[in-house]
Amino acid sequence: MRVPALALLLTAVLLAGCGSGHQKAQSNGEASKPANQVLANAKAAATAADTVHVSGSIVSDATPIKLDLSMARDKGAKGSMSTNGLSFDLVRVGDTLYIKGSDQFYKHFAGATVAQLLHGRWLKASATQGQLKSLAPLTNIRALFAGISANHGKLENKGATAFQGQRVVEIRDTSDNSKLYVAATGKPYPVAIVGGKQNQSGTITFGDWNANVSLSPPSNALDISKLGVG
Repeated sequence: MRVPALALLLTAVLLAGCGSGHQKAQSNGEASKPANQVLANAKAAATAADTVHVSGSIVSDATPIKLDLSMARDKGAKGSMSTNGLSFDLVRVGDTLYIKGSDQFYKHFAGATVAQLLHGRWLKASATQGQLKSLAPLTNIRALFAGISANHGKLENKGATAFQGQRVVEIRDTSDNSKLYVAATGKPYPVAIVGGKQNQSGTITFGDWNANVSLSPPSNALDISKLGVG
């Protein structure tokens, strides 16, 4: 259940809530199922959702990473990310990806002179090829959860518990003691991934399932390929 570190560093997966729920809501039965089945059910629920909000922070190979993204299935995503304190906004609409970096971000990757020219400007590039392709898993619900479900060791179902006041089922990865929390009532949406190995640990939450997410391309974006860096 480890998030692909490369994608996180180049731009992250984990997760909060799946509906408000009622205190006496009936269990969905995930607490009594095999761990791998719970993971499969969580993946199926997540990839069938129209939208999801993903946020949190991890430390990967001593690099602090933060993300706050809203994704719409088959449409795109929007939000912000930072790594080592270098932050940027991100919008994906279809096969086009837009980023707007902070002054520090542009200075680090393009130098002081270019950073002055790019101040406050959006850049655009292909989301399916080129340098920004590595961000694709973070802007696509199916790709994100495919990566999450593929990167784990032996799993154990530790049964029902609570995470930030929500009833969940805890699935533990015995290889690194990380935990996937899955909703224990209603649809078995992923709720959070917590922990991990020393070189990659943190908490990322998933929430606002099927909430409205509007996406629109930023105006006057500069084409990265025309800047000689794409």
